[in-house]
Amino acid sequence: MPASHPAPESAHHLLVPFAIASAPECRALLSGLTLPGLTALLAELTQVATEIGDDQDLDAPHERALALAIGLQTSGEARPGRYPWAAAASEQPLQPQAWFTPSHFQVGMDQVTLLPGDRLALTDTDARPLFDALAPFAAEDGIELRYESATRWRATGEPLRELACASLDRVSGRSVADWTPAQGRHPLITRLQSEAQMLFYTHPVNDRREAARQPIVNGFWVHGAGALSQPIAKPHWPAQPDTLRQAALLGDWASWQRAWQALDSGPIAELLARARVGESVTLTLCGERGWAQWAWRPRSLGQRVRLVVQSLGGTPSAWKYLEPL
Repeated sequence: MPASHPAPESAHHLLVPFAIASAPECRALLSGLTLPGLTALLAELTQVATEIGDDQDLDAPHERALALAIGLQTSGEARPGRYPWAAAASEQPLQPQAWFTPSHFQVGMDQVTLLPGDRLALTDTDARPLFDALAPFAAEDGIELRYESATRWRATGEPLRELACASLDRVSGRSVADWTPAQGRHPLITRLQSEAQMLFYTHPVNDRREAARQPIVNGFWVHGAGALSQPIAKPHWPAQPDTLRQAALLGDWASWQRAWQALDSGPIAELLARARVGESVTLTLCGERGWAQWAWRPRSLGQRVRLVVQSLGGTPSAWKYLEPL
């Protein structure tokens, strides 16, 4: 389902990644999830846009919603699997770029699961030598690597212009089988990943990590690839709480539930207070299949009367709005 009519840019926009996840353990918590702040806020706002896709899409719903919020989607620069996040965050956005994230590919009985760098307690001490080993091989293939952090290396080069890839949030902690075909259509990237696997396997960094019983770094994941055809205006980025996302990616549903309660009594309550005095506010809730957006709209007398009548039958619990996502 395509997005309908999103709210215009608001100074108070809260975009919530992983407001709900697809895992059965998460959805089992919904009926017992009490969120009075969110329930009250949704009663004050009007739903203005929604997009429902599939939890196997290359891009996570919060990434698609963010692209729309900052003008990346409407500029025509974003296509499935080709959201140029690395270029958009660069001072040279017209150059093809991507993020390389060092990762551990965990081989199981029937699947290979990816654990990205931020789940490996990866430090500069370990990441930098691995980067130095890979960079010359990438350069031979026309890709320049620049070290930005232990878990994020910026890649620049023409081979990245039309590279389709699943976002890191899609593959983190999951089987990579559903996500590798897109990257597998690019022999150069496949070859570079094979080079990294061989380089890293025998590297002293991994000998140390193995001795310390830490997961080794045996590859990298490419994401956020592409280039802008023209710079976009400097956007006003919505606030994005990260606690739900972190808990969901770890599969820690008790922490996810606590994070929702903290969000409900914190940022959600603040947004509710602004909405009640008529300030322009926007709320975007994102799951793993889609996202929905609500915004404050002035209401006519007739609309207010209808809402009062509807409320006599009880206000729907907030979790009912989360279920479709």
